[in-house]
Amino acid sequence: MDVKNLEPCSIIGFDGSAIKGLNVHPDGDHIVYPIGNKVCIQEWKSKKMYFLSGHTNSVSTLAISPKGTYVGSGQINHIGFKASTKLWDFKKKVLLGTHELHKVRVEALSFSSDERYMISLGGRDDGCVVLWDCVAGAATGTAAAAKLTTGDAMTLVPLNLRVNSFVTGGDSNLRVWNIRAGSKNLDVVDVSLGKLRRCVRCITVSSDDTYGIAGTTSGDMIKFSINYPSDPNVSVAECKPSLIGCLAKCGPWKKGKRPESICYSQGIESILIMSDGCLIVGAGDGTIDILDEINWKGEFPKGKILDPNKPFFKALRSTKLEGSITSLELMESPSVRGSSRLLLAGTRTSEIFAINVETFIPVLVVTCHRCAINDIAFPRGMSGVFATAGAGDVRVWCTDSGIELLRIVVPNFVCSSLLFTDDGKAIVTAWNDGNIRAFTPLTGRLIYCIYNTHNKGTSALDMTHDGRTLISGGCEGQVRVWDIKPECQSLKKVLKEHKSPVSAIQVSPNDTEAVSAGTDGSCIIWDLISLSRRQVMYANTLFMCVCFEPRGVQLLTGGTDRRVAYWEAGSGNLARELEASKVGAINGIHITQKGDLFVTGGNDQMVKLWKYQEGIYTHMGLGHAGAVTCCRFSPDAKVIVSSCAAGTIIVWKVPDMYVNDDKLSSGRKSSAEPKTLEEELHLPLDDKPVQKAAGDRPHKIPAAPSKVEKIASIDTSRSSVHSCCPCDSAKSNQSKKTTPKSGPKCCRPPDNLPTRTTSKDYVNSSGDRK
Repeated sequence: MDVKNLEPCSIIGFDGSAIKGLNVHPDGDHIVYPIGNKVCIQEWKSKKMYFLSGHTNSVSTLAISPKGTYVGSGQINHIGFKASTKLWDFKKKVLLGTHELHKVRVEALSFSSDERYMISLGGRDDGCVVLWDCVAGAATGTAAAAKLTTGDAMTLVPLNLRVNSFVTGGDSNLRVWNIRAGSKNLDVVDVSLGKLRRCVRCITVSSDDTYGIAGTTSGDMIKFSINYPSDPNVSVAECKPSLIGCLAKCGPWKKGKRPESICYSQGIESILIMSDGCLIVGAGDGTIDILDEINWKGEFPKGKILDPNKPFFKALRSTKLEGSITSLELMESPSVRGSSRLLLAGTRTSEIFAINVETFIPVLVVTCHRCAINDIAFPRGMSGVFATAGAGDVRVWCTDSGIELLRIVVPNFVCSSLLFTDDGKAIVTAWNDGNIRAFTPLTGRLIYCIYNTHNKGTSALDMTHDGRTLISGGCEGQVRVWDIKPECQSLKKVLKEHKSPVSAIQVSPNDTEAVSAGTDGSCIIWDLISLSRRQVMYANTLFMCVCFEPRGVQLLTGGTDRRVAYWEAGSGNLARELEASKVGAINGIHITQKGDLFVTGGNDQMVKLWKYQEGIYTHMGLGHAGAVTCCRFSPDAKVIVSSCAAGTIIVWKVPDMYVNDDKLSSGRKSSAEPKTLEEELHLPLDDKPVQKAAGDRPHKIPAAPSKVEKIASIDTSRSSVHSCCPCDSAKSNQSKKTTPKSGPKCCRPPDNLPTRTTSKDYVNSSGDRK
């Protein structure tokens, strides 16, 4: 059977930790940014996304060639391994070339102004500059990025007019490089900083290559001259770059006194030079300023202590965002060109803001979790919103638009699991500090907090439908049952069976049982009435997820053995095993309310849609940039929401073939349509009352017995004993007419005779004794 692709409805994700990760394409209609180990190309208007896949680890840096022909990307890798740098064609979105000449990490990446070379800079473990010829598709040169007497190089920027030159900067080093046209060797000249010691984080060069400005971790700026000729064939042996000064923002003006220098808190992370000569500075504390030079007349008034920098810029406009500013890009598309230019700012908190340059008012465009998402939850019977749990916060999203509706922040802690109560009045969350917190879903106000629920943190959570019983699992392996009341929350029982952290908990559909999956290779079914163990299932795996079938008859489990297992809930026997992945563990599993479909996600970064009865997957979703941590069906089974370790959320559309089948099955077929073989063989068991045996378990947890017994409500019919008596139809016909004294003799025994089901001797005895 051909496996088809799942169609994504919306994608929520952005990796803001990459320096210069957010890039605007020269056409002004596309933005390029990293999402985990993928490069995302997004149309600004339609929000349509394309992905460049090929990296084996997180993308650390990005660059677009000046004309927009190429996209370059570099990644981070484990210590001791090579980090790859890749060259992509923007229009065709295919890989053109790759090399692994850097160790561990690619720190910065850029293109020459004529798009001939891709220049990459290695990180601390590598410390080399590699030159890649985009036309020949090969590396042409490499050199050490810094001297042994200075620190590591961190950033890289090309010159605008001279196509064979670029500038690098880092810890106590600032260097101008030149590529020889013939031999393609690298010549380098250091900018003499004298006694000045600064760590350069970002560099920008003026449009005519006369000077450059470097932002430092000290919060001030180094201005240096370049004065290279635009012709690459002209020798630059006589051109020596030099330091102009160390400049800073001017403080409040005081008459007759030297104005104070204000350095940016947490350093300068991003810097741009606008066409009119003004600077745009993004700082580590989230401040964004437009700076203009101050034309000082005469010398500064002398101060008692000579500062290492001079107040040289004044702030024209300023705003402050949450998180460090890692990327600044000006967007000038045909639709926004002129007075409504946009400044796009990417932050380390994985958010993208669009700032109008005239008004300088920030508007949040993209937001997502900064790291792995641990759980997803839908309200009961409501598919329009869903909630996600991550590090430091819980967020509520709109399913259709992907807009964040609510953010509940608990700093410095990680939310491992969450759920909506059945009445929709609370979001119950589990945290790694061992507390369980409940919030209101509209305002995020704290309703109650259960302190010290587990010693090593709460890892799993579920609740009965009435909201009175809460079951939690901890990293120490205990399962605890809580009695939830508005006025107090008390512990009912501690169940100690697991030897390792509990990874998942789910309550059965009839609220009488709960199943817990542990990483010790055991899956235990608990009786919520007697608060004891009913069944235990063992497997040679670390169970990561568990899910009840809608009728509660079977269980689905997934784990590190890459298999999905069907278990009988009553006996604990293994019914079926399916190989769900060929690469890694299965981390998430969920089944529809009808029980015909289920979805899985795992370390292979794929989301698979399965048929429950057939045990085959028909659709597969590719797009996650990390291991899939959780996946959920919406209550109406029209969309699937999945999350990954890179913080990305993808809303998938369930194929129309399954949605249309639900509509047809819910509606009544006309009598003219022929019945299928399955319908002809189907037994109408649902139409008749189900007779329970004496030893069957109740459907729900029994409530307190009623003191008033209603005789009228007791069903005294005996149709289940002789349901096929042919005399019923004859009696109904005779009842309409005058009843004669003597009629046909009925084959059913009279009601006053003792039958096997009503005889006291039979009921009170253990056998067929009369």
